[in-house]
Amino acid sequence: MSFLRRRSSATPAGPDFDVLAMDPGDWPGNLGAGLLPAPDGSCQGVFLRYDLFGGRGPAMIIGNLPEGSSARETAEGEIPFEVAQLLLALENDEEVTVVGTEDVPVMQGDNLLIVRRLKLSESRISCVQFDRSDNVLVTIAAWDRPITDDLYALLKPLPPELFQG
Repeated sequence: MSFLRRRSSATPAGPDFDVLAMDPGDWPGNLGAGLLPAPDGSCQGVFLRYDLFGGRGPAMIIGNLPEGSSARETAEGEIPFEVAQLLLALENDEEVTVVGTEDVPVMQGDNLLIVRRLKLSESRISCVQFDRSDNVLVTIAAWDRPITDDLYALLKPLPPELFQG
């Protein structure tokens, strides 16, 4: 079920943090999950890929990257790891860059999130990022559909036990 290419032969033990994502039961398609391992086998991130039924391909990738994860490090204009994974899954090899950002306040339950909307050179990709109170960076990348405020209401903490290898 994993859709990430492994960087090493180490099997990550799983995250030591809850993963914020849509519950698999709330999604009308196929769900894949991947763990990003560090060389020591620790979990450096969790990514969920939501595919649509009917072979229409991936619609969304949600990533959770803890503080210190190498996948969080991006250069000026470089796309987030989740956008790169979405492009890879779509077999789209066009070069895509970040051309701008905008910070927007959004409510998620009782929490106020400062969401960073990324404007990309590929207009069919929507991408947002926000930091959780436990310093986990959440990135949502969607193909050919806008990310609306309604999505934040669907995000729930999924326990780390779901992702144990």
